Amino acid sequence: MKQIINRLLKILFVAIIVKPVILIILGLNIKGRQKLPLKGPAIIAANHNSHLDTMVMFSLYPLAKVHKLRPVAAADYFLSNPLIAWFSLNVIGIIPLSRKGSTRKDLLKDNLFEGCHEALDNGDVLLIFPEGTRGEPEKTSKLKKGLYYLCKDRTDTKIIPVMTYGLGRALPRGEALFVPFICDVVVGDELPEFAASTELVELLSERYALLLNSCLTYKAK
Repeated sequence: MKQIINRLLKILFVAIIVKPVILIILGLNIKGRQKLPLKGPAIIAANHNSHLDTMVMFSLYPLAKVHKLRPVAAADYFLSNPLIAWFSLNVIGIIPLSRKGSTRKDLLKDNLFEGCHEALDNGDVLLIFPEGTRGEPEKTSKLKKGLYYLCKDRTDTKIIPVMTYGLGRALPRGEALFVPFICDVVVGDELPEFAASTELVELLSERYALLLNSCLTYKAK
């Protein structure tokens, strides 16, 4: 019953608030939307400049499938306040992840990604930001290797890269109100197989650069 209630809450939140704000007030140039996975196990690996990044991804999903999209988010940030924690877990449906697991030894621990594996096994789509945190507006920070350790033994899980541009200006880090901008979302092809963490980082970095050049607002600078 709780799962059904949470699903309905998420659908209502996306339908009443997210979609009108993002698609009408903000405005998006979208490319490759049909490449978004509607079911898992799959991972969307997106760049991260704003809290709007997650809301934008929700807005691109049909309401019947939006509950399958599960953002992986920092536990120390989203679970620090009881109200925010309730909303994040029950409405947004985040999978909390400890940012203390930053060393290679921590990343190899079986229980660090337990929630992520459970979601993937359930056919969910994870939304992951490989930079680990929001960077400077419209700049991609150094990619971390956590994504590799999550999916290195999961041959069943595809990784779809997504590049957004303009959201860092629409809602910069530390701001509470956003400024309407036309922003870009470009969805890329599934990443090929990789054998090492450095290879995955290189593949993703190259794909981000390619997708960035497809952003209309970036080319119009």
